[in-house]
Amino acid sequence: MTKTFHFKAGTAPLLISMPHVGTSIAPEIASHLLPIANLKADTDWHLDLLYNMAESLGASTLVAEYSRYVIDLNRAPDNANLYPGQDTTGLCPIDTFDKQALYAEGDLPDHAEVQRRIATYWQPYHQQLNDELERLLAIHGHVILWDAHSIASVVPRFFEGKLPDLNFGTADQKSCALGLQAALEQCLLTSAHSKPYTHIFNGRFKGGYITRHYGQPHRRIHAVQLEMCQSVYMNETAPFAYRPDLAQQVQPLLQQLLQTCLQWAAQSEAV
Repeated sequence: MTKTFHFKAGTAPLLISMPHVGTSIAPEIASHLLPIANLKADTDWHLDLLYNMAESLGASTLVAEYSRYVIDLNRAPDNANLYPGQDTTGLCPIDTFDKQALYAEGDLPDHAEVQRRIATYWQPYHQQLNDELERLLAIHGHVILWDAHSIASVVPRFFEGKLPDLNFGTADQKSCALGLQAALEQCLLTSAHSKPYTHIFNGRFKGGYITRHYGQPHRRIHAVQLEMCQSVYMNETAPFAYRPDLAQQVQPLLQQLLQTCLQWAAQSEAV
């Protein structure tokens, strides 16, 4: 069986999902991809290193093994556009963020291949994600899903200029309780660690399929997406090196934000 993710169960009512951190590409897929795919430039690089505080917080972690060029785990299985009217990449991307073709003309994955990838890669990840949310919900009566992402700070295809450093998405306040978003906003306003960083809620990125689908505040399942500029913690040019000197500056803020989630849940009982 293909190992499509790395999962570690925690004890706290917090699950950190990293659907775009994977870099593996199966040989039968790689043989159809153009050389540009080998760069894997659109990866959410090094998030498993950046979120090294997850275990100490008792959080569960779910980390993708395979590249988003294989299948995008943060897209709906019917490939519905998350941002109607705006340019986005699809369930099985056919080009990079820079609009460079990933496949030769006439060699795009057909319907059968897309369905195979859904069954092989997409479904196992989402089954584990759902199972863990339900396990934590049964134990604690509430659970917070933190969907961790990163992106180059300048991607003209998707937005003008430079993106804010920290881009929070709560599906326009539908995927989590208003109180949780308010608590995170307060943390960002008062934390000394937040001073160097710009942030926005529900700006260009409002949360992808995972945030929108699994965030069910009425069931006490609260989902938040954080899309972070990669310039905050790494080099944005190949070979996309991790920068511990930068990462160490933002990690205390990440820890405070995750602790804020847990504190809010405990104090409000995630109502």
